[in-house]
Amino acid sequence: MNQESWLTAEVPGPKKASLITKPEIADAMIRRASRPVFVVGSIASEIDLEEKKLIDYVIRLARQFQIRVIATGSTNTAFLARDFTPDAVMPAVDAGFRLADPAWQGVDGNGPHDLAIFVGLPYQMGFTILSGLKHFAPSLKTISLDNVYQPNARWSFSNISIKNWIINLEAIIGNKEEE
Repeated sequence: MNQESWLTAEVPGPKKASLITKPEIADAMIRRASRPVFVVGSIASEIDLEEKKLIDYVIRLARQFQIRVIATGSTNTAFLARDFTPDAVMPAVDAGFRLADPAWQGVDGNGPHDLAIFVGLPYQMGFTILSGLKHFAPSLKTISLDNVYQPNARWSFSNISIKNWIINLEAIIGNKEEE
């Protein structure tokens, strides 16, 4: 496992994301969070993970952990086609600005989120939004569940294969189902 950006020219600075070396790390962070939120990008509905799409895993995680969901881009249509209604629909950059705003009361109006889980955004967009959150929302914890290393998140998978990505996502879901 390495801590190198997926794109060669991306330079995150001296503070880089810690690696999620096993799915229990992401599982524990999600369990400890009191107000987690998913920020789901447009390519979540396009990425094939064998028989499923990435968005199917997001829906399972959101339901099992009761995580609020922000749909960005055209993702809302894919959610609705799967009988899942996201809590908010907004551009990803707007979600990033709101998460950095300490006065924002979250997608449900019940207070700021303490954990933002990013998945399915175009790499450069996620890199930039997470960089902004790293610098302007230091109390917000961030996780990238994409299969490429996002150095500006607080926690991220390393650059892993699709097969290992599926294994990790299934393990996070499975850990919750075992309760």
